[in-house]
Amino acid sequence: MEALYTAEALATGAGRDGRVATSEGRLELDLAVPKELGGSGDGANPEQLFAAGYAACFHSALQTVARAQKVKLTDTSVGARVQIGPNGEGGFGLAVQLEVVIPDLPHDQAQALADAAHKVCPYSNATRGNIDVQITVSDD
Repeated sequence: MEALYTAEALATGAGRDGRVATSEGRLELDLAVPKELGGSGDGANPEQLFAAGYAACFHSALQTVARAQKVKLTDTSVGARVQIGPNGEGGFGLAVQLEVVIPDLPHDQAQALADAAHKVCPYSNATRGNIDVQITVSDD
């Protein structure tokens, strides 16, 4: 693959109880294990970062697909839920639920756009076959 852009981040400290920052300084966060996993919950965590990145990336893919199909979208949004849990093999795995809101389009057309976005989104391509990703399309 020819890289069009490269993002760099560095995690320091104690992993999930540490700090993460991007090389250009636009993102600097304290990290903490979520309370649900026995931590303080006083900082961001990798699942939140993954959810934010996936939601933004999928929303961009949705806009790109709509433009290519000459469909005008307004007031769209993509929400992402990232879950972590035991994978049954001694490690942990992730699952993702994406909620794609596309008002003012018939459901079948909105679903077709979301399906097309799922084919081009880099996060979807990276996770396909590795984690369960469920996509729900609604108009509100």
